[in-house]
Amino acid sequence: MTRAPNGSGRRRRILVTHTQIAQSAVDLLNDHDIDVFFSPPYDPSDVVAARAAELRIDAMMVRQGRITDEVIGASPSLKVIVKHGVGVDNIDLAAAEARGIPVLRSMGSNSRAVAEHAIALALMLVKEIQPLNAAVKGGAWPKPTFIGKDFQGATLGLVGYGGIGRETARMAEALGMEVVVHDPYAPEAAEADGFATAADLEAMLPALDILSLHCPLTSATRDLIDARRLAMMKRTAVIVNTARGGIIDEAALADALRAGTIAGAALDSFATEPPAADNPLWELPTLVATPHIGGVTAGSSRAMAEIAARHIISVLDGNPPDERALARPADLAA
Repeated sequence: MTRAPNGSGRRRRILVTHTQIAQSAVDLLNDHDIDVFFSPPYDPSDVVAARAAELRIDAMMVRQGRITDEVIGASPSLKVIVKHGVGVDNIDLAAAEARGIPVLRSMGSNSRAVAEHAIALALMLVKEIQPLNAAVKGGAWPKPTFIGKDFQGATLGLVGYGGIGRETARMAEALGMEVVVHDPYAPEAAEADGFATAADLEAMLPALDILSLHCPLTSATRDLIDARRLAMMKRTAVIVNTARGGIIDEAALADALRAGTIAGAALDSFATEPPAADNPLWELPTLVATPHIGGVTAGSSRAMAEIAARHIISVLDGNPPDERALARPADLAA
């Protein structure tokens, strides 16, 4: 057995809340005397906690499922938690902080992938791909009456201008869209990139053809898009959410789609994941749904796992956590 760097003879252990990560990340961890164990995605918290306690894990790489106080406190050896991605709303940051356990994010690892998915969903909605597909397969031929919409000159509103928002803005501009950004924390960044900004979300909504969400889920952004704000949008407008499900009031969205208040929506994330089989959104032909995979491509998955692995190795080797990647309870209360 290879001896651990601290001379204890015990190889360090991490638990991944999924059945796999990129092999390159597993190899990297193994090369630094760290063994990798897995816990199926969305296992109940008590099951994950029991697994963590049994293994006496030194670190956790979080992909899916809720990381509660019970999970965080299960192993007395736990020294660091790292997200295989950037969203940390499924981790109890306060519980981790109370125990002195840093929570780190794999910053910048999937920005391009999520932006591509957001644009793909917007294309499906604006070009009405889903209803046209259903019509043709159902024996209809709507060509004589169909008039499509243009991307050229359409106005895309972005809520959030981090790495994903920035990539989405660039792609939208390349397609000929006008981009306007609402981000109270980064208006200067958008302006420096040459994009218009809107300090007031409600003032921005009536002008949009597409609303694309790229902000974190915090106490301030939960149900940010509610019935009142949906009613401010054009009846021809569409919404794309590749951020976090709780940002949209799903019941209000279902009502708006049913009533034709907006023309369509595409969701890659939901308030509860996986969503219930009887979710009322499923009945609506103007709703496009994907299973929170916007950031999951071969390239981004490898990058997320490798960045997360390097964070784990660094902390377990005794280095301070990277401040740029550190997640704090205030991040979810902003």
